[in-house]
Amino acid sequence: MKLKALPRDEMPREKLVKLGATSLSDAELLAIFLRTGIKGTNVVALASNILADFGTLRALLAASEHEFCQTKGLGVAKYVQLQAVVEMSRRFLAEKLERSNVLTSPQESRDYIRAKLRDQPHEVFAVLFLDNKHRVIRFEELFYGTIDSASVYPRVVVKKALERNASAVIFAHNHPSGIAEPSHADRMITDKLISALQLIDVKVLDHFVIGDSEIASFAERGWV
Repeated sequence: MKLKALPRDEMPREKLVKLGATSLSDAELLAIFLRTGIKGTNVVALASNILADFGTLRALLAASEHEFCQTKGLGVAKYVQLQAVVEMSRRFLAEKLERSNVLTSPQESRDYIRAKLRDQPHEVFAVLFLDNKHRVIRFEELFYGTIDSASVYPRVVVKKALERNASAVIFAHNHPSGIAEPSHADRMITDKLISALQLIDVKVLDHFVIGDSEIASFAERGWV
C-alpha cells in the first residue's frame, strides 16, 4: 500500500501533530526520520522492515556505521543524521542532570548514566563528580576493559576528585553481558575506592552497575 492511500490521520507526521509523539509506534517514528521509502516499499513498511532486521529500536541506534549501511534503504547520510539525534538526546539528559540534585532527582542520574554506558561494547568505569550540594560537576569515563582491582586505580580517582574539587561521587560501570548483578570484584574495588576517598573527605553515594534492562544500585543494597 502506498502511504498516500492511508487515511490522513494515520500518516505518521499528521498523527504526531494531532496526538503527540508518544502515540506513534517505533516504526512510525522511524518513518518520519527516514522521510521516504524505496521503490515498491512505502516509508512505514520500510521502517518496519528495518526494525525487523535489527530486532529493536535500541539495536538500530547502537549499530556501527558498517552494520547500519548494510541495510537496504539506509546509508551514510542517514547514519550521520541518526547519530546526531542520539547525541542530542544524550546532551538533553546531561543538561537536565546538571540542573538537578542527584539525590532529589535520582531517576535523572540513572537515565543519563544508562544512556552513556549501556550500549558500550566493552566495560567502562565512569565517575559522576558532585559538589557539596550534590549537583553535577562532571561525568568522566576513567577506565576501560575488565573492571577489577588490577584495572581501576584508586589514586587516579582520588586525583580526579581533587582536581574537580568534588565533595561526593557516584561510580558507574556497565556489564556488556547485559546482566546487572554486581560481581565480587565490583564489590572489592568499590570498597577500595571508598577507603581511598575517605582520606580526602569525599563521600561515595552509590555505585551503579548497568545491565541490558536493569541497573543495580550498591546504595539500595546497603553496600555503600
